[in-house]
Amino acid sequence: MTRPPFDPPTAEDVRIVSRQLGRPARDVVGIAARCACGAPTVVSTRPRLADGTPFPTFYYLTHPAATAAVSTLEAEGEMPGFAAMLAAAPDGLPPASNPIAAAYRAAHESYIADRESILVVDEVAGISAGGMPDRVKCLHALVGHALAAGPGVNPIGDAALARAAWSPAVCQCVDYDDVADAEDNTTTATL
Repeated sequence: MTRPPFDPPTAEDVRIVSRQLGRPARDVVGIAARCACGAPTVVSTRPRLADGTPFPTFYYLTHPAATAAVSTLEAEGEMPGFAAMLAAAPDGLPPASNPIAAAYRAAHESYIADRESILVVDEVAGISAGGMPDRVKCLHALVGHALAAGPGVNPIGDAALARAAWSPAVCQCVDYDDVADAEDNTTTATL
């Protein structure tokens, strides 16, 4: 886990992220989390892309096994359960006293502060990712934030990571050189 300021990504980091995404990586400012083997798992993306587009998703989950596991949670209908964690309050207390909701709001503020430490973009001011601070919209963004910020910062990201069939402590990486060779062979074959 890493929060700004980041070490600059290496050319190898960007190459691996590009292979993970299946397209060229854009405007990577740092690797915010890594697999147990050291491969990128979460990238930090510049808040304004080189083409001028505002990009609010500062922490972006790239690891294929992680994204697949989080996609499975979403497909299996886990989102309403995570959303219910924000609405529930202990023993008849008003919803505003829910400690999970309070921590989620703090995660939202932390996310924005991290992004704005790189660049303030007026078009996305006050916007974080994943539905924060009031909804659960994208588990990929929330898990990416949880992996970057570390345990205890994003309670919904932490909960999703705990339920996922993937762990950052266990390497499930492919050989990115083999992926490159296969893609090169496919490209050559179709020319």
